[in-house]
Amino acid sequence: MIVAVIGLGTFGAKTATRLYEKGAEVVAIDSKYELVGKIKDRVTHAVCLDVTDERALRSVNISDVDVAVVAIGDNIEMSILAVAMLRKLGVGRVIARATNLLHEHVLQEIGASEIVKVEEEMGEIIASKIVAPHVLQRYNFAAGYSLVELKLGNKYANKTIAETQIKQDYSLSIVAILKRIPYITEEGKASHKVKVNDNPLPMDIIDGDDIVVIVGSEINLNRLFEDLVEA
Repeated sequence: MIVAVIGLGTFGAKTATRLYEKGAEVVAIDSKYELVGKIKDRVTHAVCLDVTDERALRSVNISDVDVAVVAIGDNIEMSILAVAMLRKLGVGRVIARATNLLHEHVLQEIGASEIVKVEEEMGEIIASKIVAPHVLQRYNFAAGYSLVELKLGNKYANKTIAETQIKQDYSLSIVAILKRIPYITEEGKASHKVKVNDNPLPMDIIDGDDIVVIVGSEINLNRLFEDLVEA
């Protein structure tokens, strides 16, 4: 997957580096040389350019990216122009940061695929980290039910799915296991690929650093989280 992240402030830089760590090919873009310089060794490519310059964007093959993230938050006009330019150049999926309701409405009108409201979502993220520090991501897909990405920690390390007894003890289902496979890029950088087992079997082993995807009711997930904290 190729992802362009536009705007390398705190939110954009963190998004770009986390995507790279998760195995994506990341093109990080900003108009400020100092921000590009800070991140250049932590992404695939870092480029200094004006995102409202169509020729400059074409020069980095922006239309080839799978997803573009417009992380600009301190300049609403620039954020809107960036989304409009990306849509004009044929980027299919554009995720944009909105800082207020009017900004969100305009981004939707000009074709942003998804809106991220960082300020609103931070409260939810912080609360989740306090209650369930093992959880990396949490998605509510129906009332009372969630899908979570988490590390199970030492309690379940090097056990098979059957041996964890998670289904029996918590009525939860492990639906995927993500493993990080290290490798060296053509540029000589140490990186990793994410290998996803999306059909895990009872005899598959969970390593200590694996990310496990679990689905089930909030009540049962919270019981698991409490036991992981105590372990």
